[in-house]
Amino acid sequence: MPIPVRLRVNNAPRSYDIEPRVLLVHYLRDHCGLTGTHVGCETGICGACTVLVDGKAVKSCTMFAVQADGSEVTTIEGIATNGHLHPVQQGFWDCHGLQCGFCTPGMIMASVSLLAGNASPSRIEIAEGLRGNLCRCTGYSHIIDAVAQASKSEVAHA
Repeated sequence: MPIPVRLRVNNAPRSYDIEPRVLLVHYLRDHCGLTGTHVGCETGICGACTVLVDGKAVKSCTMFAVQADGSEVTTIEGIATNGHLHPVQQGFWDCHGLQCGFCTPGMIMASVSLLAGNASPSRIEIAEGLRGNLCRCTGYSHIIDAVAQASKSEVAHA
C-alpha cells in the first residue's frame, strides 16, 4: 500500500506516494527523474549511489525512501550553483579524476561530505574518506588530486 514520502531534494520539495520497499536511489531516479545518482551494486559496496541526506553521505541503495521522509537530500545535480561547477566537480575536471564516469557522482558526493567535515584533509585522509567508493578505472591518484585541489577553495566548505 503506497504511503506519502516528502523530501526536500536539491532545495525543491518533492512528495510521492510510494511502496514502503522503494529504496532512496529509486525514489530519486524513478520518481524525481534525477538519474545522476547511479545504481551500481545495490549492496552498499561500490558507493556509486552516494547522496547527502541532511548533509551526511549516504549510500542511497541502503536506505528506504520512507526512512528519509522529511529529510533534505542533495544529489550530484544539486551541487553546482548559478551555472558554475562545485569546486569538487571542477577538481575532477581539472585533475582528470574520472574516466568512464560511472563512479564519479558518488565519489563527488562523498568528497563534498568529506570536505564539509575536514576542510584541509591530507592525501591519506582523503583516501580514507573515500574508501567506501570504488573506481575500476582511475587508480584513485587523480581523484585524490581533485579533492585536494577542491579543499583549497572556500566555496567547497560552504
